[in-house]
This record gives sequence, C-alpha cells and structure tokens, in this order.
Amino acid sequence: MAQAYFPLLVFVVISIVFAFIAIGLPSILGPRRKNAQKQEPYESGIIPFHDARRRFPVKYYLVAMLFILFDIEVIFLFPWAGALLQLRDEFSVWIALAPMGVFLLILVLGLAYEWSKGALDWE
Repeated sequence: MAQAYFPLLVFVVISIVFAFIAIGLPSILGPRRKNAQKQEPYESGIIPFHDARRRFPVKYYLVAMLFILFDIEVIFLFPWAGALLQLRDEFSVWIALAPMGVFLLILVLGLAYEWSKGALDWE
C-alpha cells in the first residue's frame, strides 16, 4: 500500500525543493543595491502621488462585492448542468429544473434590484 504513494512522495519532495530553490537562490545571489526609489511603495508601475491611506469611494468596493457575488452564483450552475445531463427520464429533469429556476429567479431579481438602485452605474 505504501508503494502506491511513493511517486506522490517523490513529487512533493521535488516540489518543496524547487520552491526553496526558486525563493532562496535569488535572495542569496541577487544584487543588494538599495536606493530611495526602490524603497517606495510600488503600484502598477506608477509612482504614488497620494497617500496610500486616502479614502476611496464606496462604489469600488460595491462593484467588487457584486462581481464576487454574481460570479460565485454562476459557478454554482456548472455542477448542476453536469448533473442535469446525466438525468434520463423527463420527470427527473423537471424535478431538477424547479430549484434551479427558483435560484435563477432570485439571481435575476437581485440583479434587477441592484440595477434599479444604480449600483452598476458609473458616474
């Protein structure tokens, strides 16, 4: 039984050794020239022109939360669709469609509510 897991053990050991080499070798062999520009916070290649602790509009967070919410809800559709393909008789298909219909109805009503409140509009 233990022999069946030996290739997995070899793979894990090689992965750990590779990770230590990939992280440790550049820090040992890399250049260590520090200057003021390298010590500044880095954000997408743009030199910061504001304080990092300034306030952001809530709109950014709201759109991000809505994206995550609807993205996760759509992910729930994939396993359900795979299971629906395996159903053979017509009665089972309708039994499986009913809860998903309710789920999608709630999803569409939530999207319509967010749209009506203007959460998806950019100014």
